[in-house]
Amino acid sequence: MSDSKAEYGIVVAQDVMVPMRDGVRLATDIYRPAADGEPVPGRLPTILGRTTYDKRWPQLWVEPVANFFTPRGYVVAIQDVRGRHRSEGNGQYFHTLNAFEGEDGYDTVEWIADRPWSNGRVGMIGSSQGGLAQNVAMLHSPPHLTAVWVDVAPTSFFAHQSREGGAMGLHMFGALFLHAHDAQEIEDDPEGKREIMEGLEDLRGLLGSMPFKPGETPLRAVPNLEQTFFDYYYRGEYDDFWAQEAADHGAHFDRAADVPGVFSGGWYDPFSVATTNQYANRASTKKSPQRLDMGPWNHGGRRSGQSWAGDVDFGPDAAHGYGVFNEQRLRWFDRWLKDVPNGVEDDPPVRIFVMGGGDGRRNAEGRLNHGGRWREEQEWPLPRVILTKYHLRTDGGLTTEPPVDGEAPHTLIHDPDHPVPTISGAVTGFSELVRLPEGVNTAVIDPRAYMKSIVMDGGAHQKETPDIFGARPPYPLLADRPDVLVFQTESLTEDVELTGPIDVELWISSSAVDTDFTAKLLDVYPPGDDYPDGYHLGLADSIIRTRYRNGYERGEMMEPREVYSVRIAVPPISNLFKAGHRIRVDVSSSNFPRFDVNPNTGEPVGRHTHVVPARNTVHLDRRRPSHVVLPVVPS
Repeated sequence: MSDSKAEYGIVVAQDVMVPMRDGVRLATDIYRPAADGEPVPGRLPTILGRTTYDKRWPQLWVEPVANFFTPRGYVVAIQDVRGRHRSEGNGQYFHTLNAFEGEDGYDTVEWIADRPWSNGRVGMIGSSQGGLAQNVAMLHSPPHLTAVWVDVAPTSFFAHQSREGGAMGLHMFGALFLHAHDAQEIEDDPEGKREIMEGLEDLRGLLGSMPFKPGETPLRAVPNLEQTFFDYYYRGEYDDFWAQEAADHGAHFDRAADVPGVFSGGWYDPFSVATTNQYANRASTKKSPQRLDMGPWNHGGRRSGQSWAGDVDFGPDAAHGYGVFNEQRLRWFDRWLKDVPNGVEDDPPVRIFVMGGGDGRRNAEGRLNHGGRWREEQEWPLPRVILTKYHLRTDGGLTTEPPVDGEAPHTLIHDPDHPVPTISGAVTGFSELVRLPEGVNTAVIDPRAYMKSIVMDGGAHQKETPDIFGARPPYPLLADRPDVLVFQTESLTEDVELTGPIDVELWISSSAVDTDFTAKLLDVYPPGDDYPDGYHLGLADSIIRTRYRNGYERGEMMEPREVYSVRIAVPPISNLFKAGHRIRVDVSSSNFPRFDVNPNTGEPVGRHTHVVPARNTVHLDRRRPSHVVLPVVPS
């Protein structure tokens, strides 16, 4: 039997106030299939989306969800979460960390199931915040939750969103402005709105004014969101705040609802590790079918229809958009909410896009033609992967041969006043308001229509240019900076595929009591006509704040010049390194503004009073063999 066809009209009841257990009511738009202007009789399945981004946002909810699923025989319910837009609960919204989220999801699912038009089956849908709303609802196991499709969602706000490696992920500072500009708290406060909009226009200036202080950022106009930011900024240790259910879904996966689920994301999404880990956990612990779908995209690339992320194009097979995405989601929900025998349960459980294999030319749009292809698998992580140690060598090599006695260390000077700039990376919501066209009414503007990311969210050639935040003349290749240590293989004699997470272990010492070390994996193209320097494609990166080298529960300062082992967990990728390319690992001590800059003083995080340069050393000898473990897929 084929999947559902569009055969109905739509009638909508707006702002149906759904009561929660504490009496707060959440505004919900109910879209019902209709014939001749009246709801069709009978009991139907429901698609539920819960959102912070306004349930009537046409491009996010109305067109791709309500107007797609309702004509195909689904009731669609789109709800403003507590404290947002038309819902009650003013002042109870704290960005993505909301204590009521799980209970509200449960109560909404069960309210829907109790309606006379419901067949008792509810599927949840949504990306980013709409995905994490599903995750927390699943932890409460509403009896009538039947299936989910979770897209690009974090499961640990500490590890994946705000404090990766113990450093502050500054994209969350930018993201909070996107939640502040239309906050209920300033709905009737033109001065507060003006302050937030000016902050959006000057995000670069604000980032240059760190350290931040409470009451001195534009977010003070929305006190609960400024409070959230300083929780993110000051709480470097994993404490009770981060351990809340609403902030650490992964700690409670054992009690999550056992319902069919798809977990989708992209290799350039900041939550790729969350998506892959959540699938792996559910596939091994739940009886119902689970699926993983990973493309070559950034946070919004699957929905946008782009075949590219940042400055890199992956070919026409990478262009999905809602046209492809909705057909996939429809097939999933048809099977579990309507019992359509479409065979979805027999599909291979893992679908990944292996990046790479393109010709490396500059395409008509000016992007690197990196290419790639889709492949189906049975498990994640791939069981046939060979975890292979590649050692960082004194001569700048990256080899499977271990080091020998006497190999000299490499040293860099980490100057907090001149950090390594972020050329590109896995970020979301890190956007500033660009210059507005003449005639735009700033009193009613939706800034999302005029935003540009401060950091290129995707892949790019790792070279400074005038438009890169923090870059300075003469705009060198990052490989030519003295504070970037480069280790790379010889030119590959055959193709090599890496698929999975990357583990970096460094033996380090420092003149400072606390500092940072960063690691970045790159696919290095040889020089060519289009790229005379070659193309140094950044694939994935991460960081470790050394005070958290033994765990995030408490900081431990270092003794200057003592040698320590630190681990950097780099998120997963799937990439084919073509023959003639090199596999490269860059080590440094900053990556700004993707992460905040360590002042090297050992003061409380976010509260430093001064900065000092640090002399940071990576040891490379036989006793202290710094290395990276790469997930090599046998040819």
